[in-house]
Amino acid sequence: MSQAIDDVEVELTVVLGQSMMPIHQLLKLGRGAVIELTGAQDQPVKIYANGEMIAKGEIVVMGENVAVNITKSVKDYQRS
Repeated sequence: MSQAIDDVEVELTVVLGQSMMPIHQLLKLGRGAVIELTGAQDQPVKIYANGEMIAKGEIVVMGENVAVNITKSVKDYQRS
């Protein structure tokens, strides 16, 4: 049974903020580009699995490593 679970792929996305920019500006971005995001630095981040929000969390920086600490799980009670 655990082997079947090992083969499941899940795409995780962490949303730190949002930014709007024209396509021509986006296409000019290169490695190391800085994009200003909306929201405060200590604002909770949203965590998505396969496009569905599953939790909220906070960014944790430890040396050169960046991690996400899950602070609240989101449950969907309106399943069809």
